[in-house]
Amino acid sequence: MSIKILLLEDDLLFAETLIDLLEDEEYELIHAANGHLALDFTFKNKFDLYLLDINVPLINGITFLQELRDANDNTPAIFLTSYKDKEMLHNGFKSGADGYITKPFDNDELLLRISALLKRTQLDKMLCIKLLCHDEIHKRILYDEKELELSKKEYQLLFLLMTHANATVPKELILDELWNTDKSGSEGAIRVYINRIKHLLADIRIENIRGIGYKLVY
Repeated sequence: MSIKILLLEDDLLFAETLIDLLEDEEYELIHAANGHLALDFTFKNKFDLYLLDINVPLINGITFLQELRDANDNTPAIFLTSYKDKEMLHNGFKSGADGYITKPFDNDELLLRISALLKRTQLDKMLCIKLLCHDEIHKRILYDEKELELSKKEYQLLFLLMTHANATVPKELILDELWNTDKSGSEGAIRVYINRIKHLLADIRIENIRGIGYKLVY
């Protein structure tokens, strides 16, 4: 799954240079030349990273990020700025930035900063049981660093077992979580999904607690 980045930058030539650089690294870029447009994009998209100039029209980068943080948007953000004074940079961090790079900067430094921040953020949002990990950002489950090919129900069931690892998950809870009020769910359907998951995870033990439910054991 591609990494989606919002770039807030009013210098169009500089923005095009950054877009070319980052798309060559297979990042997906959405560009906004002013704060209002950037805010609109955040309502319509889920981003993995914000790259923000500070001095942009309509809503400056610091105010833009502060509004997102006030709305509980904790997407990592890096300021790309010409400012060097400590007060402005301090305000940037107070608004919720994870870092800044002063213009002009080396392209390799930017790529390294982005890679390190995304890796740290992904690890913070990982639930791991041995080689089995849930990636909260992209809503996927990996085994030995490879993404498992799971149906929606298989994903929901395995994630439920992971969040209750070493504890028995009652069949009633599984039915409620996977099918909610839909009456199409059944114990037979659960067994089918469990067997499929067991086939994918040879080294992970899922026990059938007879008459009660299932337990992922590690």
